[in-house]
Amino acid sequence: MDAELKAFMNRVDGLLERLEPLLPARREPVDWTRSMAARWLRDSSGGYLLGLDVRLDLKLDDLLGVDRQRQLLGHNTRQFVDGVPANHALLWGARGTGKSSLVRALLGEYAPLGLRLIEIERDHLADLPRVVEHLVSLPYRFVLFCDDLSFEAGEGDYRVLKSVLDGSLERAPDNVLLYATSNRRHLVPEKQSDNDNWQVVDGELHPNEAVEDKIALSDRFGLWLSFYPFSQEHYLDVVRHWVGTLAGQSGLNWNWSEALEKDAIRWATARGNRNGRCAYQYARQWVGRQLLPQ
Repeated sequence: MDAELKAFMNRVDGLLERLEPLLPARREPVDWTRSMAARWLRDSSGGYLLGLDVRLDLKLDDLLGVDRQRQLLGHNTRQFVDGVPANHALLWGARGTGKSSLVRALLGEYAPLGLRLIEIERDHLADLPRVVEHLVSLPYRFVLFCDDLSFEAGEGDYRVLKSVLDGSLERAPDNVLLYATSNRRHLVPEKQSDNDNWQVVDGELHPNEAVEDKIALSDRFGLWLSFYPFSQEHYLDVVRHWVGTLAGQSGLNWNWSEALEKDAIRWATARGNRNGRCAYQYARQWVGRQLLPQ
């Protein structure tokens, strides 16, 4: 009997060795007391939250020239953290103007009060109900953050997002809010062909339903914030801020000069845009170049 039992156990061990690679890995739940942010990832079991080690050194004061947007989203976030009604927010406009940075700065501002951030990719938006299941019973306030949200013509995924935001029979939990950034105001491209079937019947307009369907998605966001391209003066103000910040962190003595200003303008001209991202990149390049001989 001992020999038969040993043979049986060997067969079980061999079977488990073959099955283990096929089973989903065991995932530890995110420790929200230590992780201020997480990312939703898909796997064979559906998906899971991966805790992120994020830096909270970006301050709201680092974002120049977007005072109105900063104030409105800051108030909305404070309402959410305090447990009073708040809106989903859509930050749209020119690239590199501080949309994503504003969300990250708000995390640094309100993380001590219980705010947490979860990144979710546009292609994973269909998982939103599953993500919410992980959060509904937790004592934190979660902003689901989808960066660079947009949908191409012919894609139907945006209808899933519409349902999750406002159209589902199941009420969204009070501790979850969605912030999204996009270069498009209506998230879905609008074409002239969308208007081909507009008709006038007894003086009443009957717009094409495709247009209404597309615009209805952005309507689900209660707060719209617009970001515009930088003027040259705005761009130089941001360059001056970041050069001063990075130089101060590095112990570098520096002075704003006409030569530095012209160099910053040439940098932006070569890249074909003036925005906050460009200004920050120039500041890193200039400060690094000054520090290199040292």
